[in-house]
Amino acid sequence: MASITFPNPGLPAAAHATHATTERGWVRWTLIAVAVTFLGVFLFLPLAVVFSSALEKGFAVYLAALREPDAMAAIKLTLIAAGIAVPLNMVFGVAAAWAIGKFEFTGKSLLVTLIDLPFSVSPVVSGLVYVLIFGLQGLLGPWLAAHDIKVIFAVPGIVLATIFVTFPFVARELIPLVEAQGTEEEEAAITLGASGFQTFWRVTLPNIKWGLLYGVILCNARAMGEFGAVSVVSGHIRGRTNTMPLHIEILYNEYQFAPAFAVASLLALLALATLLAKTVVEWKARQQAAELEPRSGEAL
Repeated sequence: MASITFPNPGLPAAAHATHATTERGWVRWTLIAVAVTFLGVFLFLPLAVVFSSALEKGFAVYLAALREPDAMAAIKLTLIAAGIAVPLNMVFGVAAAWAIGKFEFTGKSLLVTLIDLPFSVSPVVSGLVYVLIFGLQGLLGPWLAAHDIKVIFAVPGIVLATIFVTFPFVARELIPLVEAQGTEEEEAAITLGASGFQTFWRVTLPNIKWGLLYGVILCNARAMGEFGAVSVVSGHIRGRTNTMPLHIEILYNEYQFAPAFAVASLLALLALATLLAKTVVEWKARQQAAELEPRSGEAL
């Protein structure tokens, strides 16, 4: 009879890591090859095409395309929309995760469902909803026109659309994390005399900081790359309401391929920077978990 060995609970997980499955070596390598091939065809090859097309006519043309006034306005508007949407969604995500994870109240399941709404509704539909509310013929349109306030075909509409399509990202990262932590540490802090703010700042926030950063990174990536909802509410006014994705579409439709790929490459660079930040956050989180595991083993 084959003997069964049990891992030493005092050792970290990496010390007794073995193959997770019993498949033969060629099966594992085949799966790895399929995954790498898929990434190469659908990720790395398109990125290579974007950068090569952007630099096809030389670096001077590339820089000129990015310095063009309409391109600069699109870049600025994209950063403004993301710079407003991401902090607001971060506040909402923390508040929603705190309420759902720490309290029981009527309508809790409904709130969780509503948070997932942008995942199931087309961004184009969400943009149309804002038009029906804030447009000239919309619900609030006459009042806004009487007070000379522009929402649709202006920056406020773009910011609102960006907030709507991105607000689940931070909350969805934090809710499972806060629920898994329970309330014991917060209750202990309050028992020792800590205020609500001190409990959040010194107990809750350190426990969720990596999940919070991860959600913010994903939220920022979606905010900068959003097309559908922003396209509906922007009006495509060059130099005023075009974000980077909209500006790329206009240039491509006008057969200005070099400028279009130049702006697209900048958007891709921002995505790669986001990916790098995401990787660093994941590595930091794993490193912290590895440091805490031996301590928990010693405590047991």
